[in-house]
Amino acid sequence: MIYLDNASTTPLDADVLEAMLPYLKENFANPSSQHAAGRRAADGVVSARDTIARFIGCKPGEAFFVSGGTEAGNWALKGACAAGGDRGKRIVVSAIEHPALIESAKDMQKFGFEVVFVNPDGEGIIRPEAVEKALTADTVFCAVMAANNETGVIQPVREIGALCRERGVFYYCDCVQTAGVMPLPVGDCDALGISSHKFYGPKGFGVLYIRNGARIDRFISGGRQERGLRGGTTNAAAAVGCAVALEKAVNFMTENNEKISALRDLFTEKVICGIDGAHINGSVKYRLPANANISFDGCDGEQILISLDLNGVAVSTGSACSAGAVSPSHVLTAMGLPAGRVKSAVRFTFGKYNTVEDVEKTVEILKSAVKKIRAVKR
Repeated sequence: MIYLDNASTTPLDADVLEAMLPYLKENFANPSSQHAAGRRAADGVVSARDTIARFIGCKPGEAFFVSGGTEAGNWALKGACAAGGDRGKRIVVSAIEHPALIESAKDMQKFGFEVVFVNPDGEGIIRPEAVEKALTADTVFCAVMAANNETGVIQPVREIGALCRERGVFYYCDCVQTAGVMPLPVGDCDALGISSHKFYGPKGFGVLYIRNGARIDRFISGGRQERGLRGGTTNAAAAVGCAVALEKAVNFMTENNEKISALRDLFTEKVICGIDGAHINGSVKYRLPANANISFDGCDGEQILISLDLNGVAVSTGSACSAGAVSPSHVLTAMGLPAGRVKSAVRFTFGKYNTVEDVEKTVEILKSAVKKIRAVKR
C-alpha cells in the first residue's frame, strides 16, 4: 500500500511503541492508585507531562491530557463559554475549522449563544481584518486554527491572537495539523490542542494547553485527574507514547519537513504538468509541507479515491472525521470555489515514510484513474 493520508493519521513510530510497551505490560496499574505499582505508572505520566510541556513550550501545569483534538476543541469552546458567559454570548469561529469546533459552536446556540462564522479568502486564509470585524464587546470565544486539515493552508494566528488579547477574548488555536511541523503559538493564544496520532504517536490521546489564568471550566466531571478539570483514568501508555512522539517530531522537524515538502512538490509538479484540468486548492505559499489538495475537472473526488484505493493508494477527499458525509467540503465551499471543483477535490498528504517511488507510482495510477472517469462521463 502507498499511504498518502497522513493528515488523517500517521503510523505509529517504532520508538514510540517500544516506549509504550512497559506501560502496557509490567507498569499497567492505574496511575491514581496509591500502591507501588500505581506510583510506577504515575512516574511515567509525570515524566511524560514534563516532556510534552517542554516541547509545547509551556509549564507542566498548563498541559492537560485529553483523548485527542476533538475533545480539546470541545473543552476549549464549551469550557470558555461556561466560564465567561457573564461577559457575553457571542462566539466567533472560522468557517474552515474542524467539525469539532463548528459543531461545538452550534451546540452552544441551544444555550442562547450567538455564533458568527468568518469566511476565508479565495486562498483559504482567514484574514485578521475579517476576524476583527466579527469581534464585538460581547464576544467570549474565538477559534481560528493554525493550519487547515483539508488544504494545509497556514493561518495568521499571531495577528488574530493579538486582536483577541487586546479585546479580552478567549482565543483557541487548533494545532492538530501543525504539532511537530512548525512551532506552536503558545504565546499567541489562551489554549491550543494537539493530537498524538498526527505525529506518529498513539491514537486516542492528545493535549490541551491552557494558559495559566485563562478562564475555563472543567469539561468532564469525575475524579481529580488533570487537576480536577478532566476526570477519568489517565492512559499512562499513551501519555508516554505521545511524549516520545512529540520529542522526536520536534527534534527532526527540519529534516522531515524538507523531505516531505520535496516529495509533495515533486508530486504536484507531475500532476499539474501531466494531467490537464488539475488545480491546486488553497495558498501555495502559505501551506504545510505535506499537503496537496487538488481538484480534477470532469471528475468526482470519491470516484478517484475509490479507483486509487483499488490500486493500493490511500488518499482522502477531506477530513477523516467527516468521512461518509454526503455534503461537499465545508472548507472549499467557504473559500468560494465552484461546486464542480469542490466535488472533484482529493487530498494527498505525505509523511516521513513516503518515497520518490511512491510519488511516481501514484502519479501513473492517478493519470489512468482520471482518464477512465472522464471517458465514462463524456
